[in-house]
Amino acid sequence: MATTDVYHHGVQAESDFGYAQAVRSGGLIHVSGQLALDAAGAFRHADDFAAQLGLTYANIDKVLAHYGATRNQIVSQTLYVVDLRRHATATAEGNLAYFGAHRPASTVVGVTELTFPGQVVEIACLVDQPLPA
Repeated sequence: MATTDVYHHGVQAESDFGYAQAVRSGGLIHVSGQLALDAAGAFRHADDFAAQLGLTYANIDKVLAHYGATRNQIVSQTLYVVDLRRHATATAEGNLAYFGAHRPASTVVGVTELTFPGQVVEIACLVDQPLPA
C-alpha cells in the first residue's frame, strides 16, 4: 500500500540517521523507536529511567497527535531496555500508567546499550487508525 503521510519531529537525528519518526501506510502508523529527545533534538535524562520513560511516552504522544490518534489505537509496542532486570518493575509501572486499561501486544527486549550514552529505554509501536471512508 502507498505511503500516505510521513512525520518528523524536525530534529537533527532524523537527517543524520536518515529516518522518519512515523510513516502511515494505509490504516497503519509505524512509529520509529522514540526516546528521550527534547524539542531541539537533544538527548535528556542520562541514566534516569523514569524521566526517560516519561519523555519517551510524551514523544509517542506527539506522533499520535499528528495523526489524530490515541493511545488506545496502539496495537503493539516494542520496548528496548538497558539493564532490564533492574528496570523491569519501573517498565511495568510506566506501561500501566501510560496505557491505563488498554492492553496492546508488547515485547520487552533487554539490551546492552542504545544510541546515546546513558540512554536506557527506546519504544517503537504500531498504531491502527483506519483511514476515513
